Order: sequence, then C-alpha cells, then structure tokens
Amino acid sequence: MEQNLLIYNTLSRSKELFKPLHAPHVGMYVCGPTVYGDPHLGHARPAITFDVLFRYLRHLGYKVRYVRNITDVGHLEHDADEGDDKIEKKARLEQLEPMEIAQHYANRYHKAMERLGVLPPSIEPRATGHIIEQEELVKQILANGYAYESNGSIYFDVERYDRDHKYGILSGRNLTDIINNSRELAGTGEKRNQADFALWKKAQPGHIMRWPSPWGAGFPGWHCECTAMGRKYLGDHFDIHGGGMDLVFPHHECEIAQAVASQGDQMVRYWMHNNMITINGQKMGKSLGNFITLEQFFQGSHPSLEQAYTPMTIRFFILSAHYRGTVDFSNDALKAAQKGYERLMNGLSDLERIQPAKGSQPEVARFVGALRQRLYDAMNDDLQTPLVISGLFEACHLINTLIDHKAKISADDLQALSDTMHTFAFDLLGLSNEKGQTGEAREEAYGKVVEMVLRLRQQAKEAKDWATSDQIRDALAEAGFEVKDTKDGATWKLNR
Repeated sequence: MEQNLLIYNTLSRSKELFKPLHAPHVGMYVCGPTVYGDPHLGHARPAITFDVLFRYLRHLGYKVRYVRNITDVGHLEHDADEGDDKIEKKARLEQLEPMEIAQHYANRYHKAMERLGVLPPSIEPRATGHIIEQEELVKQILANGYAYESNGSIYFDVERYDRDHKYGILSGRNLTDIINNSRELAGTGEKRNQADFALWKKAQPGHIMRWPSPWGAGFPGWHCECTAMGRKYLGDHFDIHGGGMDLVFPHHECEIAQAVASQGDQMVRYWMHNNMITINGQKMGKSLGNFITLEQFFQGSHPSLEQAYTPMTIRFFILSAHYRGTVDFSNDALKAAQKGYERLMNGLSDLERIQPAKGSQPEVARFVGALRQRLYDAMNDDLQTPLVISGLFEACHLINTLIDHKAKISADDLQALSDTMHTFAFDLLGLSNEKGQTGEAREEAYGKVVEMVLRLRQQAKEAKDWATSDQIRDALAEAGFEVKDTKDGATWKLNR
C-alpha cells in the first residue's frame, strides 16, 4: 500500500510531504562523530534516529544512499575557530599519531553502534580523505567573492554573503544583531568581523595535521567537510541532511552558506534534526564533561548509574520519545524502558504459544485489521516512534488475552498480527530480542532443567512406571531434545 511520509523540515519549520528529487533514489547525509573519545548516549540518539529513517525509507521501496561522515580533522575546541584541533590535542596528550586516535575511537564507535542495532551507512567518508575536495570548495567560494585571505587562512565573508543572500535562514538568527554586538571586537584578530568562519586555517609551527594548499600549509575548517563530501557522493542537490539540533548553528547554517556561495543555490531539500539527550536539563556532551559513555551504560560502571543497561534497553529508551523532543536521562526512565522492552519481547515470544481458532472474534479481527495501517500512520507522521510502541503494547495486551483464552483469533489473523509486530518492532524500530542472557547462560539453564526432568524420568523407571518414563522422553523429543539411554544412564543433546 502506498504511504505518504511527512517529515519536519527545520528550514521551513513545518512538516512537509517527502518527495525525493530522483525517485526511487534517495540521498541522505547525516553528520557523524568527531572521533576523539568514546561514544556516549548523545551520539546514540542521532545514530538511532536516522537509522530508523534509513530503515523506513528502504521499507517503502526507496533505494537509499546513506552517507554518514567521520570528522577526523578540523573540529577545533571552540566553534569560533579557536583552540586546538580536538583530535590533535588528544594525540599530544596520549603521545600517539592523530590517526591512531581517530582510528581507535572510530572502531569504538562502530562497535557500539553495532550493539545498538544501528545499520552501517552506505558510505562513511572521512574528512582527511577529502582534503582536495575541500580545497576545491574554498577555491570556488573565493572565486565568487564570498571569502578572503588573511595571514594564510581563508575566511568566509558572512557580511558580503548576507547582502546578496541571507545568512541565518536555518537557525532564524539575525546577522545584523550578531555583527552589531561584536563590532568592538572586529579587527582584533584575523577576521573582518567575528561572524566570519574559517574555510582554511593556516597551520602554526608544531601543528601535526597539515596539508599543502594554494594558501600555504594548513587544514580545512570544520564546516567544509560536509558540504564537500555531501556534494561528492550525493550530487549538487540531494534530499535529506540530518544531525543533532546542536548543529543547526553554526555548522549547518555555515554549510548552507558555503553551498550557496559556491554553486549559487542550496544543496539540501529537507533539513532534519533530532533533539538532545539532557542530564538535569543540560545537554549531554564531551565538551561539558557530563556525558556517560555507552560502554559505561552497558557495564553499569558510572557513578550515576544504579545498574547496567543493555543496548536494546538504550535503543528502546531513545525510541520511546519522539526524535524532536528532549530526553532527560534518569535511572527511573531507563528502568521503565527496560520493562517496556521486556514486555514487548515477551509479547512477541508469546505469539508462538497461541493456538488459533476456527475464526476470530469481531473485535479481535477489527484490531488486527487496523493495526498495520495505524502503525504506518504513526511512522508517516514524522516518525512517531512512541505511537508505534504504544500500538505494539496494545497488541501485547491482546496476546495476553488470547493466551488466557479470553478471546479467539483465526490462523490468518494470527499470522497477520505476527507479521505486523515483527515488521515494526524488528525491521523498522530495529529492536532485537537479546533477553539479557548470553548463549552460554541459556545452555546452562537448558541443562539444569533437562537434568532435573531426566531425574524424574529415572525415578519413574525405577518405580516401573513405564508410561510416565516414555511420556517424559517423548515430550523432551517434541521440544527438540534427543534423549538416549545408556548403561551409564541417560544422555541428551539439543537438536538445533
């Protein structure tokens, strides 16, 4: 059935019907991590948000090229083009090559994302692998008169750009106010005014990460990489650009300015932003020092955590809120997510225990018949994952009613219910049934139960109760356990 997907466009500040530029192909670019530290809960939210969008677009039949970058150069400590490169600073502290730092934390990021059920993107370009493309972008902006050289660095001339176009269309900021408030600082540094941002920075003596350019040895500004790599892999115009809401200004605002200044128009049709993870109302982030790494969540090894939380509990926690709403961390909220996740997984497992009847009761048939489109409607309304979860919980309530024999369902309706729940829980929300146990723990649990049952069978044999002995053996066989009687006693194995 055809679905009409509405997504909230930050640029228009409204929900818009999604219409790809070149259907059935969709181009999507999402800002990935700056790899100088372990991934934390704040990194999980955009990864999971746009993973769900990626999954849903593919489910709708689109051929999606999903580009998510890795920033491994150029992201300075302060957005005002000041301070050290974050990766180079970490490399000096640990006496390692910057690329060792970038590779180590990129590996850690990938491992955490895999545990969270986040699918890998189609392309994952790195800033250091696209220096030439970024230099070409700077050349184009210079040639069009929207940048200037100052002491070996190249800066974007925001005031000149604002006269011809409009700076601030994404964030709603007024450049005139920004410039007027910073007039007294103008001229004190290399910039013409404090609103200008670096396209290329001159490398100071001792700076490790540097590349040759027409303007001397240096490195690209943080904002250049996404414009250059988005254009390289998705073309001059593409459908979706995503990221965290903290990137709206300055990063994405500068991306828009760079695109317009270099090619004359916007590259992106839909700008999408997820809101923040907060702790006591403050954004969680490395720069604020209030973050909890994902590994600490998985191990329960942070002072703020009362227990460990599994990757699927974290994913369920994030999906329980709409992606544009804030999510405030608390142990109570995570425990509630754990219970909700377990309830859903138990419901899905209990589907296999239901014995279908010859026909469904009318209210059961109506619920099952409407459920799939209800969940589609929630996804089509700007990815309302909390409503999808709510609908799945209603299905779990029905499952409990069916198991208690308080309602009846036909084989066809049972299959439809199962298909719908599996599609939305696993394929689209990206959950998986981890049960909180390793395979070894399950094997141990199986073993203890089977050994107990075999002891009961042995007691029946000793009492010459052959009917009970055979009944136990046959029941185990039906459950997949093969039992063999030997002179040393019964042995068993689980046939997979």
